[in-house]
Amino acid sequence: MPYSATLSVNTLLNKAVRTLNLTSLAQEKRQHSSVNSSNNSLENVEKEPLQINTLQISTDDRQSCIDSEPLSIRDKVLHHNLLTTYQPHLLHYAMKSIGLLPETVLDSLVGYLDGPTAKQYEHVDAHLRLILAVNSKLKTPLQLSEMGELRKRFATDAVAMQTPRVWQQASSSLFDTIKPFTKKNEPSVNWEDKTIANADDGDMLIRCYQKQVNAAGFSFKKKAKINPDETVMLFFHGGGFCIGDINTHHEFCHAVCERTGWPVVSVDYRLAPEYPAPTGLRDCIAAYAWLADNCHKFGALASRIVLAGDSAGGGLSTMIAQQVITPSAKSWQDLGVDGQKTFEILQRLPQPLAQMPLYPVTDIENDYPSWELYGEGLLLDHADVAVFDAACLENSPLPRQHILTSPMLGDNRHICPTYVVAAELDVLRDEAFAYAKQLEDYGRAVQTYTVYGAPHGFIHFMSVHQGLEQETNHIIHGFAGFVRDVISTQNLLAA
Repeated sequence: MPYSATLSVNTLLNKAVRTLNLTSLAQEKRQHSSVNSSNNSLENVEKEPLQINTLQISTDDRQSCIDSEPLSIRDKVLHHNLLTTYQPHLLHYAMKSIGLLPETVLDSLVGYLDGPTAKQYEHVDAHLRLILAVNSKLKTPLQLSEMGELRKRFATDAVAMQTPRVWQQASSSLFDTIKPFTKKNEPSVNWEDKTIANADDGDMLIRCYQKQVNAAGFSFKKKAKINPDETVMLFFHGGGFCIGDINTHHEFCHAVCERTGWPVVSVDYRLAPEYPAPTGLRDCIAAYAWLADNCHKFGALASRIVLAGDSAGGGLSTMIAQQVITPSAKSWQDLGVDGQKTFEILQRLPQPLAQMPLYPVTDIENDYPSWELYGEGLLLDHADVAVFDAACLENSPLPRQHILTSPMLGDNRHICPTYVVAAELDVLRDEAFAYAKQLEDYGRAVQTYTVYGAPHGFIHFMSVHQGLEQETNHIIHGFAGFVRDVISTQNLLAA
């Protein structure tokens, strides 16, 4: 999701409210909080009006962006501590509170901002149309020279949209475990950051999530006893291969772990333009190798790894699934020694059980109808895609049309069972459909789910927009059921 959707929301909307002679958003928020606090979990909203600073980006030249020193693992951990300790989640409360306004008020605000109408996007409610309208007003052209600043800002603002409860570790003491029995929203997931080797033997962060198991009203940490049907997810975040990290997608990974009971491992792979394609892909393969060697610590077999990712991360999922199952020696030879090293790793990896690419990048060269339909005025537009592409490919050792950048060019005839998620209002929508159709034509097990009325990056709104929360939960449960069916089929065939 571009950063502009998460900036200056309260400032702009308060201005619109005053123009319409309505009460301030803060007053509306207090009124609705007092009436619906138990239903909407807004008991802790601040009593003062929310203030969110407008983005100020300094312009750096392209070379300074590329030559800048990437954050060390220590700096990333310190940044994470800052986020989790001091982040007030203002955007979460602002955007969720806005959704409590009456439909007529929301429609008036959308009209004031010249936002999209219900006729234009028939499946989009007024709350989401208001978010799109704000994004359109605030959006500025994305510049490659500003990628470093954008990355930092997105990391902060994406977390500010997340519900604070996902940043609380689950209770670990015996007496604290009584709380989940009496308090509905008590967190039930623990997570831990670990440092592993990236593709070039440097340091790379991963975040490991595990759910506590409830028994007779008490919670106990899951034991590392091997369960042949235990599933563990390896997740790759989105962000055009240029922005995003394990913090920006923490809420979604937390939700997957909490709702399915699966352990989840999220990967903080290296980003472009400092590390052009296919560095991120190679890092994610290194993370796959680590998980295959260590999944027993999560109580799972290496044959029970599922892959998932959104946007660029969805593209990484599809490429890794393809290359683990049918590695292309010639494609990796194009990278010289580094490619040979990765190819050797691929040959010893277990095949993934299944994958779930969400609104993925699957074909960077061809245009599809959704490219023209939804390429302007939404959260991801033509200009954004062009900048991300340039960052990834201009200094890449690979040509633009290559198996390791466009998974639809590779051999998908033996791909693992796949649950494709598409967003209706997404420039990449038809790429997802085309990928699913290709797998279907090959006779592979594939299921496609389209979220109507949703823009690209919709999982970032899962705790601030009621409809998208329901859709995200449906996707998580849908994929869990899909995986259960895959396991059942495998067990029947093995019997």
